Amino acid sequence: MSAPAVRSPAADCDGLDLFVTGALQRRAWPASEGLAPHLARRLLATGGPATPTRVNATVDATLQRFALQTLQRHLRELRGRNVEDGAVVVLDNASGEVLAWVGSSGELSDAAEVDGVLAPRQPGSTLKPFLYAQAIAEQRLTAASLLDDAPTQIPTAGGLYIPQNYDRQFKGWVSVRTALGASLNVPAVRTLVMVSPEAFARQLRAVGLPLRETGDYYGYSLALGSAELPLLALTNAYRTLANGGRFSEVAIRPPSSPAKGPAAAPARPALDPRAAFIVGDILSDPNARARTFGTDSVLATRFWTAVKTGTSKDMRDNWALGWSQRYTVGVWVGNASGAAMHDVSGTSGAAPIWAAVMQQLHARTPSRAPLPPAGLMAQRVSFGGQLEAARSEWFLPGTAQDTFAINSIADNDPSTLGRGQKRLKTVKNGPAQATRITAPADGTILALDPDIPPTRQRVRFTADAAGARWLMDGQPLGSGATVPWMPWPGRHRVTLVNAAGQQLDEIRLEVRGAGVRAVAYK
Repeated sequence: MSAPAVRSPAADCDGLDLFVTGALQRRAWPASEGLAPHLARRLLATGGPATPTRVNATVDATLQRFALQTLQRHLRELRGRNVEDGAVVVLDNASGEVLAWVGSSGELSDAAEVDGVLAPRQPGSTLKPFLYAQAIAEQRLTAASLLDDAPTQIPTAGGLYIPQNYDRQFKGWVSVRTALGASLNVPAVRTLVMVSPEAFARQLRAVGLPLRETGDYYGYSLALGSAELPLLALTNAYRTLANGGRFSEVAIRPPSSPAKGPAAAPARPALDPRAAFIVGDILSDPNARARTFGTDSVLATRFWTAVKTGTSKDMRDNWALGWSQRYTVGVWVGNASGAAMHDVSGTSGAAPIWAAVMQQLHARTPSRAPLPPAGLMAQRVSFGGQLEAARSEWFLPGTAQDTFAINSIADNDPSTLGRGQKRLKTVKNGPAQATRITAPADGTILALDPDIPPTRQRVRFTADAAGARWLMDGQPLGSGATVPWMPWPGRHRVTLVNAAGQQLDEIRLEVRGAGVRAVAYK
């Protein structure tokens, strides 16, 4: 009988190495990196010198793994379109807890160390919901108001600003519901002219978006997302919409964590809850987005969700952000290097990832539409000239109207009875809309042309009422719906008053030039 074979130590090591390699491959993540490396580094970096070796986080491992695998799978499907990076954030609406934090595509990226959740990028059209919410809250617009989606040139201090739509086409007169749902650029810029860039910048900061510059610095391009913002802040701003306009910070560590930071600040009002509801109702409406995305796009989930896509200049950044009853999900797709993608739109880039993550979240959990807050009324509306189909629409008190039409249509359409849509002049079942200054917008900055004699330069102030009187820095300027003014350098206050001297509206503007001392006012 022969002696039994003796296994060499080298053979034992080879077998152990084969077993370990197979086990690690089944984990689908290199052991040295972990499942959420960017979040782990952030937790350790913010813990200070006394950071313990074990830190608890709110991230759900199963959801984190699913989000990462979904991102990687979709980026592989986009191979050949020059896109290799992406990021995903999932927030709990009620608590603000971060349930998933995918900072990069991992092995697919040449810059896997860059955290796409925190890296600032241009958000494109994803800022439009906050702009329309502000205009609705200020009663400058309703969801049924008509805006002209047509070629336009807007004078600015730096020259003419000429916005274009994503598809380089124009839809003509459309309602605010269609303008937001279909993500039309020109109506958004027209809305920002009403609101003013500086006022819009204040609104964005109120929902937690860290703008680096003033609204006047960005100008009217702010409506189309010219500011750079991180995915985490943008996702939390959408969570503010989901929570009826109430803002609160995100929470990365659970309350029971021994390494938790300061207690989170309580939620505070940042948006009119009625306007937030209307915007959410628009973003959940497949018919509202049909003009651009069709009725059966990837954005249409089987359960209630509200979603908005965005694409920055030259297709460098692609976004999908939205919420359900319980969760808010944000997705960014692009290149960490800033290189442009090739033919990757909102619905082909970030939206499929957003939809897949939402489907995973609600595989066994229903999502129902929110109830309207107090102070909203629903009314049936129709549109003169068959601009859009009749429907039920939501209104703030005092803004309801049963027919919307532009003047040129209303004058030739007996069904409108001459009620043109031009500042909500005709109101049914409520008081008339307050008279406002329609141009220029509050916060406008004008520059005198040195090549034109000052006496030949004029600014025209317009209002939506013919019987009003105008004051310039407290002194009479004129009366009527339109008055001219010869500008002089300085900061000025323009006031619109009625016959009794009661203030109806007021704007402030600045004229830049030399030789005249500015008018001081508080």
